[in-house]
Amino acid sequence: MAFDRRLAMNFDWGTLALSLAIVSLSIVLLYSATSERLEGPSGMHLKQLVWAVIGLVSMFAVLCVDYQTLCRHAYVLYGALLVSLVIVLLFGRVVNGSQRWLVLGPWHVQTSELAKPVLILVLARYFTERTPAGTASLTCRDLFLPVLLVGLPFGLIVKQPNLSTAMVLVVFLAIMALMVGLRGTTLITLLLLGVGVLPLAWTLVLKDYQRERLLTLLNPQPDLLGAGYHSWQSKIAIGSGGLWGKGLLAGTQSRLSFLPERHTDFIFAVLAEEVGFVGVVLLLCLFGCLLVHGFIIAYRSLDRLGALVATGVVTTLAVQIFLNIGMTIGLVPIIGLPLPLMSYGGSSLVITFLCLGLLMNVRMRRFKSGMFPS
Repeated sequence: MAFDRRLAMNFDWGTLALSLAIVSLSIVLLYSATSERLEGPSGMHLKQLVWAVIGLVSMFAVLCVDYQTLCRHAYVLYGALLVSLVIVLLFGRVVNGSQRWLVLGPWHVQTSELAKPVLILVLARYFTERTPAGTASLTCRDLFLPVLLVGLPFGLIVKQPNLSTAMVLVVFLAIMALMVGLRGTTLITLLLLGVGVLPLAWTLVLKDYQRERLLTLLNPQPDLLGAGYHSWQSKIAIGSGGLWGKGLLAGTQSRLSFLPERHTDFIFAVLAEEVGFVGVVLLLCLFGCLLVHGFIIAYRSLDRLGALVATGVVTTLAVQIFLNIGMTIGLVPIIGLPLPLMSYGGSSLVITFLCLGLLMNVRMRRFKSGMFPS
């Protein structure tokens, strides 16, 4: 089959450049945050570089297949996702009380991350096929299958337990449904159901430590050495950075190990301490440009399927960015969610690049007519 030159002409250099800039900043911070005074660099920055290369390979692999073709096979991918989540619960490796990782030789794969791109494709296909543009807004009956499609992996992921990733899936579904359109009565019904479910979730879903984190968010002072320790140390690190920061390899909160999980969940606090307000503004500008660029891709997509896929990717990234940064500055509870393209972790980084590949896929093929009704 002949190569279509229009694909090269429409290549999304913006998404690639912004994502590489953020990953480059991450590698520098990981080198600084994980270097010990006597032992030297831990090597995490090199591992992150390897994962970034693998992520780029996955990104370009996704670009080779039309997103419409990927959506045709969305339900097959969904079945594979459920199988992988069940396998993790049966045979996965347990770390710190959580059974989230599937061991494949030297690789530890967090299969719950796969739920993000798979559900983006599944929901985009469902809403495109079942609710063509111009039809009436969604009713509760229309939402039954999407809720079921998200509910099955949600339950399996909560069982691990990995409530943070499960929350991202729920918020993603809500935003996708709002984008397609909800009837007023449907929206009110869902809000009432959500309020009614909260007491059950508090008693049946949340574990003791998760309840403590929620209560600590409202009043961290009584337990600064317990449930409130992470949030308190994070805010100290962010506040101590000042305008220009303490400099690389000079952050006391991170290098003296006062700040927990400095290479994963609290990488933003390391940035604020070592590079200061200037570094924070730089990162937020990069994230902001990436999200705005993604929304422009969704707006300019020539078919509804592409618009939903692009919106799904941008929404997933935006939710994770908000929750992670909100967690470090005390706006949301400590939920253990990585910052996309910044936090150390192979599964998260590769899947983020894969999702960005879907976004670039839509951008590159916007000149083609859609196979689904627009």
